Amino acid sequence: MPTNQIHVVVLGGGYAGVMAANRLETRDDVTVTLVNPRPHFVERIRLHQMVVDGDPATQTFTTVLNSGVHVVVDSAEHIDAAARRVRLASGSVLDYDYLIYAVGSTSATPAGVPGAAEFAYPISEWEQAQRLRARLAGLPPRAPVVVVGAGLTGIEAAAEFAEAGRTVTLVSSIIAPSLSTPARRSVTRRLRKLGVTLIERSTIAAVGPGHVVLDDGRTLASEATVWTAGFGVPALAAASGLTTDGIGRLVTDETLTSVDDERIVAAGDASAPSGQPYRMSCQAGLPLGAQAAATVLARITGDVPANATVPMTGQCISLGRRAGTVQLQRPDDTPINVYLGGRTGAWVKEQVCRYTVKWLAGEAVKPGSYKTLKGPARTTEPADVAAAS
Repeated sequence: MPTNQIHVVVLGGGYAGVMAANRLETRDDVTVTLVNPRPHFVERIRLHQMVVDGDPATQTFTTVLNSGVHVVVDSAEHIDAAARRVRLASGSVLDYDYLIYAVGSTSATPAGVPGAAEFAYPISEWEQAQRLRARLAGLPPRAPVVVVGAGLTGIEAAAEFAEAGRTVTLVSSIIAPSLSTPARRSVTRRLRKLGVTLIERSTIAAVGPGHVVLDDGRTLASEATVWTAGFGVPALAAASGLTTDGIGRLVTDETLTSVDDERIVAAGDASAPSGQPYRMSCQAGLPLGAQAAATVLARITGDVPANATVPMTGQCISLGRRAGTVQLQRPDDTPINVYLGGRTGAWVKEQVCRYTVKWLAGEAVKPGSYKTLKGPARTTEPADVAAAS
């Protein structure tokens, strides 16, 4: 690398990391290395579809990533902020001038639920979805499937499996807690129409190889228990002595800069601006990736970075391939009593899936072309956080 080049390492090749890496290519004196554990980009919002129909839910990095970005297929194990160095799982070391932390999220480990770690099937990562697909492929079509958790991921998974002819039970304390009451009713109606059995106000007490036990002692047959209840993040930031929130997201200020080191900037699911993170989603990941890169570029030029904002204007849910629900909401991520349903909702959700790739590919070809909209002003009063160091 030429000595006058500024080296930026981006950890994570998801929605936020790819967007950030592309945006950094607006300067010729910046060299970008993207570290990702897979040699491809995962369309995470299609993983439930991949389980059913085998669509790979991936894109080659040549499709979504600027050709100037150097990709290293590896995982980061430790960040040495003082030395500006990242140690990788392979034993390699990368030095950096700036680091963008975009490692994303993963399934939350179901603590205290006997058998969950051994017998449940998470679906938040590509490898997990592959494992679940293989499991379902080996089962009779009517073998009972239990989906645990009725957030957006659980709803989409349950609907997809039921539409494919599976016998599905959805267990949760509440169905679609982030939606308005009218949208929640619409989702519930669609799930029941698909034949999904809904068990609300219940939690899972234990998971076995062919059953689950509810908190009231009832036992349900389950040849594949799909665990979608909650998300976590990689432990990299906490293990590296950086300040994190309660589940391990890197705590930043409103410019997405780590509260510990101005050379480390975070974006996406693993970031917590002022200890108050945005909802985990590609809706937040894309603009946060662009704004994280903007913060780095501002520091390179000596400018004052702008505060990052994201207008969280909707939630899109697929309910099989022929129906969906699009919850409209205020920019502060609170729902209103308006939604789009049925085939219209399905069409909108599919366009969202397509445009996430289109926006990344467009930024790859022309860095700086993706336009971010301003969200509502946020308080700069930090929430209580847990220090990792």
